Amino acid sequence: MERPNHLSVFIRMVNLFLLITSVLAGMVIVLFGIMAYGPEMLIAKPHTTSEVVSKPGWSETISTTDLWQAPDFSTVPTDETGQLIRYGRELVVHTAKYLGPQGKAKPMSNGMNCQNCHLEAGTKLYGNNYSAVASTYPKLRARSGTVESIEKRVNDCFERSLNGQALDVNSHEMKAIVAYIKWLGKNVPPGKVPQGAGLAELDYLNIPANPETGKVLYEKKCASCHGSDGQGLKSPGAAEWTYPPLWGSHSYNIGAGMFRLSRLAGYIKTNMPLGATYLEPQLSNEEAWHIAAYVNSMPRPGMDLSKDWPDITQKPIDHPFGPFADGFSEQQHKYGPFKPILEKRNEIIKTKHPQKP
Repeated sequence: MERPNHLSVFIRMVNLFLLITSVLAGMVIVLFGIMAYGPEMLIAKPHTTSEVVSKPGWSETISTTDLWQAPDFSTVPTDETGQLIRYGRELVVHTAKYLGPQGKAKPMSNGMNCQNCHLEAGTKLYGNNYSAVASTYPKLRARSGTVESIEKRVNDCFERSLNGQALDVNSHEMKAIVAYIKWLGKNVPPGKVPQGAGLAELDYLNIPANPETGKVLYEKKCASCHGSDGQGLKSPGAAEWTYPPLWGSHSYNIGAGMFRLSRLAGYIKTNMPLGATYLEPQLSNEEAWHIAAYVNSMPRPGMDLSKDWPDITQKPIDHPFGPFADGFSEQQHKYGPFKPILEKRNEIIKTKHPQKP
């Protein structure tokens, strides 16, 4: 019978010790991980083809697989139609160079670019993109009380957001802009509004949005780009602003969509400060509402709105100019709280269109 090899026994004991030490160390790491991050962070989640994520600060959820995707711009044809589409995109990105105060094509707007509101040439998700324009126009719009074309919608932007003049619907520039917008929405079925279109719709606050609170937040979060005076940043001699003005004579007028608090708050939430996205916002909902209140409390160009909303019962609850059918003040229609207005509006609708038993 062979005597045991003391060296081999020693090696086996060392290996066993190391194994036990490794197991204990692993258990300690797991326990610390659970304490720091929670058990769900340590459990591998199966990959699915349809992920649903919570919108940060939003009440609803979005399916990340159903979001609209802009067509690849490199696929624009090289023919005459493609040239028109390319010029349309150029006009959206660099509107001021062609249609601003010193515009090469026609001086007719305030110097802002279309993409100052329609981010990334109208392609950014929840960045006021153009994805649903071609699929939903022509359509009846309550603001005018008429069926509007894409051309009319484009001119609304020129007259309101760009505080300028209407563009000739037969002009090369209008045809180019419309061609680009239609190309962006070419894959959206008629009548459909794709996920990620337009702007975020934030929950209403239970209190009025406060311009004074918004001013403090603006100084911390926005002034470094847009200036404490809200006049933006433009290099000397440049045709375009690096960062656009948010109020004053060069900004959007009182007829623009952004003058509605819910529209501006939704825009701010998913796009501001610079670098924010719908998945990675940098502001809470409440902060977005208050900053919007401050920006829209500041002076800006006027506009004749007497022909807007011929049916006053169709006015949005945050349209800040009377008369109203609900009895609430202009102050509350501008800053909120909006929930009481919404409840009253629903009562009016039920009275006007009672449900059959």
